[in-house]
Amino acid sequence: MKVSRLEQAIVALNARQMASDNDSHIAGIDPRALLVVTLIYMIAMLSVPVHSVGMLIWFAVYPIVTAPLAHVAYERVFRDSLYVLPLVVVIGIFNPIYDRATAFMVGDVAVSRGWVSFVSVVIRGLLSVQAVLLLIRVCGFNRMCEAMRRLGVPRVLVTQLLMVYRYLTVLLQETLTMHRARTARAWGKTSYGPSMWGPFVGQLMLRTFERARCIGMAMRARGFDGSLLVSRPSRWATADTVYCMVWIPVIAAMRFADLSGIMLHLFRV
Repeated sequence: MKVSRLEQAIVALNARQMASDNDSHIAGIDPRALLVVTLIYMIAMLSVPVHSVGMLIWFAVYPIVTAPLAHVAYERVFRDSLYVLPLVVVIGIFNPIYDRATAFMVGDVAVSRGWVSFVSVVIRGLLSVQAVLLLIRVCGFNRMCEAMRRLGVPRVLVTQLLMVYRYLTVLLQETLTMHRARTARAWGKTSYGPSMWGPFVGQLMLRTFERARCIGMAMRARGFDGSLLVSRPSRWATADTVYCMVWIPVIAAMRFADLSGIMLHLFRV
């Protein structure tokens, strides 16, 4: 029996909610260490000057090295990060229009600062998503939220993140139920016409609200007090300190040292 993309998405969300790849090299690292390194990486990368594309390229080292340690091919992580590419392109597409000053010359062709900043925005967006995907793949969404709570993030925010992630599965299940019902009555038609999308989305919203109401009543009946039990807290170990002490200086070097300039100088010598 062929598995639909909706069913594949539900299975993937459930797998990423609970835990990590237990056989990966960094699965035993404390989620707090993984989260701190990821946050430092993203802050350092996003603070790079917008026209310093040469410095940004070096930040690809982190996902490229971390992916094999998490037992996942970097090609897959890169492919998954492309889902946000349209949004990133929309954010930076007007830069070449408003900033037409020449940044550098490629032969007789002048490359404007707007195009440089546009490429910079695309790289930042893709690398940020790749870092988050690797974090969730290694420690799972639940353990990541537990790490956020233990690092001082307000409990209400952590609970909201958990709720949103868990009820994505509820939304997909309702969508799958409606899709199956429509397919059973479609007489072989597999596509949705323009007139179908409005009623479909409206019915999906109503069904989702009703399902959320029932789930909320069930949770209150079982003593829900506004916080969710995430996972058993882990203990900080020497390996966690080593992990941070290795990556933080590397990230600092990528941010504050002009590695591209150093490499060009070495090759010229």
